[in-house]
Amino acid sequence: MTHTIFRMAGTLAAAAALLSTAAFAGPLEDANKKLVLEFHAVVLNGKDADAAPKYVADNYIQHNPRVPDGLAALQGFVREMKRGTPESRANIKRVVAEGDLVVIHSHVQRTPGERGAALVDIFRVQDGKIVEHWDIVQPIPETSANSNGMT
Repeated sequence: MTHTIFRMAGTLAAAAALLSTAAFAGPLEDANKKLVLEFHAVVLNGKDADAAPKYVADNYIQHNPRVPDGLAALQGFVREMKRGTPESRANIKRVVAEGDLVVIHSHVQRTPGERGAALVDIFRVQDGKIVEHWDIVQPIPETSANSNGMT
């Protein structure tokens, strides 16, 4: 019985600490979400490589194996995307922010009308700039074992 009371007290203390932290995290998370959504609209969907420094730190860390680290490399990637797939677009379905991380789930298409892919981007924000990025891409198949869809 005593152990149960201590476990419950510990759980309640942890929950209270989490709630007090969450109460102060809202504005930061909202700001991070706004930054990433604007970056996504202007730089990625808008293919404006020159606007990237407003949103991305010089020492940007990239986990996509096709893109090198650094702001200049990201700008080169965006310029190549504009040249090679000017109609490509990611339609955002969900956005989640927690602390310094913002996650976007989207449906990306290189050309209008194609099935495209489900994409999850994870951005880490520090001091008002995107400093790190991960992504996971899964092509949308022609058929599925369920009717839930991927986006």
